[in-house]
Amino acid sequence: MNTPPSPLVAERTDGSSVQIGALVPLTRPGWAQAGQHLLAGLELAVREVNDAGGIAGRPLELVVRDTAADPQRAAAAVDELARLGVAALAGEYHSVVARAAAARADALGLPFLCSSAVLDALTEQPTEWVARLAPAQSHGWQIYANYLLGAGHSRIAVAAQPSVYWAAGARILRDYLAPRGGTVIELDMHALSPTDVCDELVDNRATALLLLVGHPEPAVSIVKSVRRDQRLAEIMIGAPAGQPEFAEWATLLGDDSAAIPFLRYLPERLTPLGERVETALRERLGEAPSFVAFEGYDTVAVLADVLRSHGADRACAAEAWPHVAVEGTRGQIRFSRTPGISVWQWAWPPVQVVDRDPAEPDRFRILHAG
Repeated sequence: MNTPPSPLVAERTDGSSVQIGALVPLTRPGWAQAGQHLLAGLELAVREVNDAGGIAGRPLELVVRDTAADPQRAAAAVDELARLGVAALAGEYHSVVARAAAARADALGLPFLCSSAVLDALTEQPTEWVARLAPAQSHGWQIYANYLLGAGHSRIAVAAQPSVYWAAGARILRDYLAPRGGTVIELDMHALSPTDVCDELVDNRATALLLLVGHPEPAVSIVKSVRRDQRLAEIMIGAPAGQPEFAEWATLLGDDSAAIPFLRYLPERLTPLGERVETALRERLGEAPSFVAFEGYDTVAVLADVLRSHGADRACAAEAWPHVAVEGTRGQIRFSRTPGISVWQWAWPPVQVVDRDPAEPDRFRILHAG
């Protein structure tokens, strides 16, 4: 910890607020619905912290910046928030964006608790400044690969767009499945249309297609094409990155939205805190909260605990990661050093493979738990 704390965040005695910078995708091309859920969780937790007396009598304040899924915009927001004197950063959903934010936070000596991004290499080098609530991609996607094998799928096609995140996902699947008799067939969505995908699936005798692509497009168009191709009536479509979690997916695809397994980070049963938070989030959002909303709430719960116990000095707050023991909505949160992961990591949040029930697409079925 050799970066000196900024004088902007020295302990204040004038009764002013303690500020947390929040990075959230709220506009396109960001996944705005995920951002809305993340922000709802962050805001609910801030309200509850303040109702309980704030941080040593000072109100907690969220300073929100829209990243719009743009890494450069996120990095600029980190610079701005650091100048404004925030005690810590929270949030972000998109992995590539969170990576840019984490790099700036590390360079500036600004504590960053990443809520939702899963890319293993969130920073290039090990850092003391960044911690993460979401499971690393390798952890969750290996659980998903295990589910595929258990469901009898050994020839698995991945429709992938160019991206560090999608490339990492394809590599995790390939490395896990190959020694276990599985084959991963990569379909380059930079070159193929949704109709071309159907032909490739037939030619390669794939039994499963995984969507490693953006939402809503081309994911929605691929699903529609595959569902309408009679040659592919038996193929399973999967979406490990979680596109079917949000109501927008069901709205856009209707009956075609169901039976598409995806990863989400919820336990079979929420903690008592989680049950109370779920009710409050449902009221705030006007719909069932996604796991991303719970990640937002837990982020502020952890940061509030850190700020109460270690103060708003940035260096002191960052030194608190290994001492965190907070009861969150999905279990007790502790951070540790995990092999291959460069940030302080909650190892591990609960992981499920779920899908929307074909008989009732608004209901989720738990297919596998890791």
